Amino acid sequence: MNTVKINVSFLAGPALNWAVNECEGTQPSRYTEYATQWRDGGPIIEREGITIQQSPDRDCCMAHNESHAFEGPTPLIAAMRCYVASKLGEIVEVPRELYKEDV
Repeated sequence: MNTVKINVSFLAGPALNWAVNECEGTQPSRYTEYATQWRDGGPIIEREGITIQQSPDRDCCMAHNESHAFEGPTPLIAAMRCYVASKLGEIVEVPRELYKEDV
């Protein structure tokens, strides 16, 4: 598999969903949208004790747990970045075809 190393801060879309699947130990599914659907990402946020808040001075959200804090354009993206970093580290390898640099 052709992979690319990415800082979790830049993960979004399919690459972020893939990384969450890696953390969960599940097979990727096009129907699982951790970074965009509360039905998928919400249970992880609750289970992992991730706190989310709107950044007061920027147009983004912050998510943090006991060991990591991440920003994102949405609460789910910020929270899933936090989750991935806490399980896989702040640099992850994802399939090259899933990562788009303009995200």
